Amino acid sequence: MRIQGRLKLGYYPLPESEANRIKCFIKVPLELGQAIDPSSGTGTALKALTARGTVRTYGIELDGYRAAEAREFLDEVIQGCVFDTHAPVESFSLVYLNPPYDFEIGEGKNQRMERLFLEHVARWLKPGGVLIFVLPFDRVYDCRGLLTTQFRDKAIYRLTEPESVAYKQVVLFGVRRSRQERERLTDRAVIDGNWKLQQLTRVYDEIPALPDEADRQYAVPPASPVKLEYRGLPLDQIEDALESSPAWRQAQRITHAPKAEFSGRPLTPLHKGHVGLLCTSGLLNGVFGEGSERHVAYWESVKVVDRIEEAGEDAATTVVREKERFSQRLTLLYADGRIALLSERPASSKKGDAHDDECTFADGPADLRAADAGYGDECLDPPASPCC
Repeated sequence: MRIQGRLKLGYYPLPESEANRIKCFIKVPLELGQAIDPSSGTGTALKALTARGTVRTYGIELDGYRAAEAREFLDEVIQGCVFDTHAPVESFSLVYLNPPYDFEIGEGKNQRMERLFLEHVARWLKPGGVLIFVLPFDRVYDCRGLLTTQFRDKAIYRLTEPESVAYKQVVLFGVRRSRQERERLTDRAVIDGNWKLQQLTRVYDEIPALPDEADRQYAVPPASPVKLEYRGLPLDQIEDALESSPAWRQAQRITHAPKAEFSGRPLTPLHKGHVGLLCTSGLLNGVFGEGSERHVAYWESVKVVDRIEEAGEDAATTVVREKERFSQRLTLLYADGRIALLSERPASSKKGDAHDDECTFADGPADLRAADAGYGDECLDPPASPCC
């Protein structure tokens, strides 16, 4: 998963139009049913799916802000990790599952989250209960071990909204088998079921699109109220109490140490070596100059490579020696948008040659390349050599 996806914990909600089409396939009981969304987000998807009947809704959400929103739509919400949440087996009549599309991060074999979520919550579904599983089409076959043995009357449809097409999502319907049905399954039936799943999800464009009018109905059975139990750590409470922790007060002296600030002018002019040390340490960063020449200065240390070619023992052999060292680079940003650089360039480059402004590597002895504009009056003159 990309960094942006991890920042929002893999939250990609089901579009409302897709939820309305999926709802047509569900026949919600007039008696009380029990439905759960193990990655509920704000709870709008499960609320839309169960709007036509009498159903008590449950949600599990890791993010505290989305869990607070979900409490406005669902009857009971647990803020925490689904794998730290436990429920009685065969207790829910409907499970809506739209997990994060990512790999787990652990020391052992890292499995897909779609499969791990299904393994954890499938046993919560009672015999005859309905599974609604939204996932990428190429991950359906990864879940074949549970889908073939635990569920019957399966149907797969392709979601067509732009947000769903971006991830090539499909929705899978299934009905939980009873224990007797699972025991009567033969090895041949399991092999045929796995092969059929593979064929149905082999080509994304060949999967039938989810229709506006349902071509089949899945009856959700009634169920008794369920008691969810969360056995994980209260993450929000721990975060709130962290600032008053003695261990945090000791650690923040290092991890959040205040940045040293210096001001004023030296009593005597600085040596060039002193200026170089101040530059590389960042103490000369800041705003300088006046009027059109007012600018922001930023010094940084960069690694450069000196490359020397020598003749070998015979005329056809050339020995190349490379030596790494650190140099300095100054970036100036002016108020009118101009950017000027002070950095190294190869000594062999001629004044008329084009040169990349971002280049910091030197092919031998190097000199400083002048900036596009002069340095501010209030700033100390830059050193004449890149090394102190």
